[in-house]
Amino acid sequence: MWNYKTPGIPDNEFERIENVPITKEEIRTIQISKARLKPGQIVYDIGCGSGSISVEAALQIESNGKVLAVDYDKNAIELTQNNLKKFNLSNVSVIFGNAKEKILNFEEADVIFIGGTGGDTEDIVKISENKLKSGGRIVIGIILIETLYSVLQILEKLKFNSVDMTQVTISKSRKTSTGTMMLARNPITILSATKL
Repeated sequence: MWNYKTPGIPDNEFERIENVPITKEEIRTIQISKARLKPGQIVYDIGCGSGSISVEAALQIESNGKVLAVDYDKNAIELTQNNLKKFNLSNVSVIFGNAKEKILNFEEADVIFIGGTGGDTEDIVKISENKLKSGGRIVIGIILIETLYSVLQILEKLKFNSVDMTQVTISKSRKTSTGTMMLARNPITILSATKL
């Protein structure tokens, strides 16, 4: 399906449904880059939504790696499973439930992506610190300023270094009856860090 090694699968290649978010391709590409993925790694995708991060990560870590994707929305779980089938990926386990409870039973991770959390981002970051291997990476996509502030404070208190904050604002072209216009998307802040 995706015959390239580079991330950045176009959004229109994924199955989508209303009210289930997708990490847009440009943001996803940066998040995958910040994760520094390698074949054979164990990856969590917390708040997997449409499964776009799970798909991209699964391709990067190859068949000897594993993605554990979790979401509390049954529609997101079904959509992620559909997208995994579409991309013919078998190295992803999709788990329905509250991430704060589910990840306690996961094996240690090399990389943890945190997306939609239903307001539990702070708690999930704290739990994730205990689930990451030494040298592991955490990558968090944040929309709200309040969440950004609280997560930065938590990362400072926990055993993380190389904290990097990148804010991205993307505009995409759209054809109109008279030409082409650029439409801005919401800014996203991507926090990434390494566990000591």
